[in-house]
Amino acid sequence: MKNIFLRTVLICSILFSCTLETGVNNGSTAIIANRQATGSSANDLLSETIFKKMVVEIGYINGFKPTETALNNFKSFIEKRTYKPEGITFVTKEIPSTGKTVYTLDEVVALEKVHRTKYNTNTTLAVWVLFINGKSSKDTSSSSILGTAYWNTSFVIYEETIHGLSDSTFEPDRSLLEASVINHEFGHLLGLTNLGTNLQSDHEDADHPKHCNIKKCLMYWAAESSQGIGNLFSGGQVPTLDAQCLADLKANGGK
Repeated sequence: MKNIFLRTVLICSILFSCTLETGVNNGSTAIIANRQATGSSANDLLSETIFKKMVVEIGYINGFKPTETALNNFKSFIEKRTYKPEGITFVTKEIPSTGKTVYTLDEVVALEKVHRTKYNTNTTLAVWVLFINGKSSKDTSSSSILGTAYWNTSFVIYEETIHGLSDSTFEPDRSLLEASVINHEFGHLLGLTNLGTNLQSDHEDADHPKHCNIKKCLMYWAAESSQGIGNLFSGGQVPTLDAQCLADLKANGGK
């Protein structure tokens, strides 16, 4: 039987635990545009100035496909925040199991290099999301990473960790937790917070740079206590961006 109190505190401490890796080495010049620093393509993602269409390639390890509810929420989030008049397309592909249980970021990148097929072309901007069957090598005994944005159009979701923290008594619904983490990581690609999209007001968390200091905002670093999870998932809804993050996006070409 789970220790409910400890379990709840653990969930609260890692709800939006993520890492930002902007120093991953670039690959061949043919795909250099999709291997830039996190947040550097925020305006391209938000606006229709160059890219009129977006294709999101969803790669998932066998057995760890995200829920349709979470993917639908993600697509809705993109549509609400970006200008892509020619539409947003999702493409899913299953990736064979690697046999690993823990992944370094280099190993995550290696999987992208092998399995990613969509890159920027003409007026279409491509995004890669990987749902992985293991934990981050940066997990500790007291915290776990749920997602990592590591390039300008790439992020990984540690789906096995999400499975372990959802769909049981006193835990959030899996699709709700998935959607929250997915949208949070995509928010980093959009340049939030102060990560390629300039601040219109002072709301970056000084203790957790590149995150919003508003506790109910999607881009907040983490829930602080067992009470926090109830606040973040008020009404059983995925957290949304607060007014200050929305102002930042609008100033950088978004909705």
